[in-house]
Amino acid sequence: MVTLVSLRAYRRFPLVVYRFLPLIVAYLRDRRRFLLFGGSRSVSSAQQRERAEILLDTLLTLGPTFIKLGQILSTRPDVLPPEYIEVLSQLQDDVPPAPWAESKAVLEAELGPVEETFDEFDREPISGASLGQVYVAEYEGETVAVKVRRPGIEELVNADLRVIKWSLPLLVRFVGQGQAFSLENLAEEFDKTINQEMDYERERRMLSEIRANFADHERVIVPEPVVPASTRRVLTMEYVPGTKISDVETLDQKGIDRTELATQLQRVYLQMIAEDGVFHADPHPGNLSVTDDGSIVFYDFGMSGRVDPFIQEKIIDFYIAVADQNIDAILDALVEMGTLSPEADRDVMADVMELAIADVRGEDIEQYRVQQVIEQVESTIYDFPLRLPQNMALVLRVATVVEGVCVTLDPDFDFIEVATDYLGEQGYLEETAERYVRDAAGQLRDTTESLFRVPPKLETVLDRVQRESLTVNVNLEDGEDVLDQLAKRLSYSILTAVGVLAAAIVYSFRTAQTATVDTYIAAGIVVLTLPMMFFLYRSFTKKKRGLQAQPQFTRQNLKEQSRGVAGGPTGGTSDGEEAGGDGGESDTGATQTTLPGAASQADKERTE
Repeated sequence: MVTLVSLRAYRRFPLVVYRFLPLIVAYLRDRRRFLLFGGSRSVSSAQQRERAEILLDTLLTLGPTFIKLGQILSTRPDVLPPEYIEVLSQLQDDVPPAPWAESKAVLEAELGPVEETFDEFDREPISGASLGQVYVAEYEGETVAVKVRRPGIEELVNADLRVIKWSLPLLVRFVGQGQAFSLENLAEEFDKTINQEMDYERERRMLSEIRANFADHERVIVPEPVVPASTRRVLTMEYVPGTKISDVETLDQKGIDRTELATQLQRVYLQMIAEDGVFHADPHPGNLSVTDDGSIVFYDFGMSGRVDPFIQEKIIDFYIAVADQNIDAILDALVEMGTLSPEADRDVMADVMELAIADVRGEDIEQYRVQQVIEQVESTIYDFPLRLPQNMALVLRVATVVEGVCVTLDPDFDFIEVATDYLGEQGYLEETAERYVRDAAGQLRDTTESLFRVPPKLETVLDRVQRESLTVNVNLEDGEDVLDQLAKRLSYSILTAVGVLAAAIVYSFRTAQTATVDTYIAAGIVVLTLPMMFFLYRSFTKKKRGLQAQPQFTRQNLKEQSRGVAGGPTGGTSDGEEAGGDGGESDTGATQTTLPGAASQADKERTE
């Protein structure tokens, strides 16, 4: 039997396709995908921004689910160009509130009559969002904030999620491999995130856990939940007023040091992600406020997540590499986390990272240098090799949104310096130094052993060279079918030459009696030769990689093969299970092996 959700999804699907179709056609035309005429075209930044505005209007028109989708997209540079990210970052989760009668029906269905549950209840919401709205009330003599889920929102969201899932197989056929990877993970992430955000019982558990982690922190305030007045659709918590963190004028009037405030915010999120493993994942200015004494108040824990120990370790390695400006270590950390394709051009990415670090530090960057890197990226790759596995999406969201808030508070804020100081205080830099010392000691030991092992082996090799008995085996890797291509070119060349020569001979030796017949024969030979000429021309216009050779000593090769047969290759990973937690938290990974295309690929490459 067809459910109500399915019927709504069937009705919504044509509307969604109709709204997005102009943007999809424009994108395909840019790349000349599935179009017969015309070449690919470049799109200016102004055109990208204009299309981003159209996308923004489309998301607003389609309603709450797509507003949330736009907020997720605004933190996904692996899916959308920078102009789209900038425009969609303005998308606020601020929609007209539902009528009081509808909210009252939800409250009474969950908690009973409003007058009996609460001492007082203000019917005007203090904030309205796409999934719920917040009211102020009195409960047992205390002022509380009551978050009520919008009536009927669950059915609408589930219908829209079906539409998105139906559309995904079509979308991935029109984009590059890297973007297809990100779109599939985005759909999974969005489905999980939005369903978790509608579950207020889960939000209460996450709120309580994060509150406990900062119980001894004087400048961090997390509202205390009121458990007896909270359910899956209603969340009641302590009401803590404050100044919106982006209201810099009011903060200045109250004498609050904005640089210190930005530093405090950055350190709080470093603790959540690097130490606690559970974090508030929606730090936009509407969810952060500041009390008169400079304490930071956190609201709305519907979007929150967890970080498994492996990702925590790699994030710390990434920050340490950034602090040391060790580009190779930065790229290694990104690959191991799964956010950078192992096949990416490391030279180009190194230049990009150098510019990014200089920009974060506020250093002056010469325009020609920026243009040079941009040209490198455009000439090397079309789909940028950055990608976001599902387990890293919320972490990136936090990083980008917190950066925006900190820059609003202090335009000259230095993230790297704050992160370096924090890691130093926590002892991570010392641990890294000790690890470097251990690695160096191991390398010294291996080098010393090699000093005793290499000379005898080298003498044996030199003796064989002198006796001219050294055999070298060269294995050609022709994954691109270069030899086959060369053979075809040779065949086409011979057939073309024979055809042209035959036509010339027939035409040159024609007589008066057979002139007409010979002319037709020569023309026929030329016509038959034309396809060979065309294939020969096309074979030279196709780009092919050259051959790759791997020289190996014959005896060494045989030994390696025998060892491989005897012992078998090591490696391989098993799929890790998602950490259970409190029954549905947005876990940022479970084990090292759960990273799609990340650590497991790197290990496989090293094994090979």
